[in-house]
Amino acid sequence: MRVQVDMSKCQAYGLCAEEAPDVFELDEWGYPELTDDGAVPDGQAPRVERAVGACPAQAIRATN
Repeated sequence: MRVQVDMSKCQAYGLCAEEAPDVFELDEWGYPELTDDGAVPDGQAPRVERAVGACPAQAIRATN
């Protein structure tokens, strides 16, 4: 699984980092920076799926 963030939609709510901290890190302004270029570590898919659903701006997309 890979994850992408559409930075033109992101509003820096930070919910992605709360749901999946091993995948999303926040920069100093609260915008996500993906770890491992969007590759989702083993076992983190459920957390990423929660992050996708939690994003109020619908800026996160996960693909297989």
